[in-house]
Amino acid sequence: MTDREKAYKHLIDCEIHPSMQRIAIMQYLMTHHTHPTVDDVYKDLCPQLPTLSRTTVYNTLRMFSEKKAALMITIDDHRVCYDGNTEPHVHFYCKKCNKVYDMMDEEAPLNITKYIHGNLVEDTQLYYRGICSHCLEAEKQKAS
Repeated sequence: MTDREKAYKHLIDCEIHPSMQRIAIMQYLMTHHTHPTVDDVYKDLCPQLPTLSRTTVYNTLRMFSEKKAALMITIDDHRVCYDGNTEPHVHFYCKKCNKVYDMMDEEAPLNITKYIHGNLVEDTQLYYRGICSHCLEAEKQKAS
C-alpha cells in the first residue's frame, strides 16, 4: 500500500471526506515525524499544491485533531504542532532547539474515556520539557 493509499484509508477510517488537499496533508503527517506546525506543513506542501492556503492547512489540521486522525500537541500559547501517530506515546519538547521528539519507550497515558472525581476525561497527553541530548552535547562541546 502506498503512503497516499494509507493516508486515504486513515481518513476514511476516521470518517473524514478525503479531498486531494486532505489526503496530501494526512500523508505529510504520516511520513514526516517531525511534529510539524501549520506553517511547516503549508511551506512544504505549497510547491506541490499551489492552490493550498494557510487557512486550509490550519482548518484541516484542527479537524484531523477533533476527529482523532492526528494529535494536536499544545506546547505553549505560541507553539502548536501535529503528530500523525495517534497511538498513545510521550513527547519531549526541547526548549533550546524547539524540536519535539517521540519517547516511545516511556509509559504513555492511555487514551480512554473515564471519570475521575466526577470529571469526564476524554483525552490525555503527556510531554516532558527540557533540553534534548543533542543540545546538551553541543553545550558540552562548546564548553570544552
